[in-house]
Amino acid sequence: MKVSKEELLHIANLASLNLTEDQIDTYLLHLQDILNFANIVSKAPVEGLTETIGANDNYNVFRKDEVKTFENQKALLENAPEKERNMFKIPKVIQ
Repeated sequence: MKVSKEELLHIANLASLNLTEDQIDTYLLHLQDILNFANIVSKAPVEGLTETIGANDNYNVFRKDEVKTFENQKALLENAPEKERNMFKIPKVIQ
């Protein structure tokens, strides 16, 4: 598939890109290479292949959400930049 300069400029406009003349030639070459590779991939023989989602069977492995009590509160707050009433003090994020 051949990409015209007008098509490239239209795509650049959609992406809010301001291309110089030198960049237009470079982008045309790169876009043409990408489309040629996509064409090669789309013609790859896939008959007889089974669907593969990942390299292994592990997916969405979650740990159980459990509340744990931390006994040494002093050590926990030791490196806090600021603390107030035995809690971390953080900057206000909502006005």
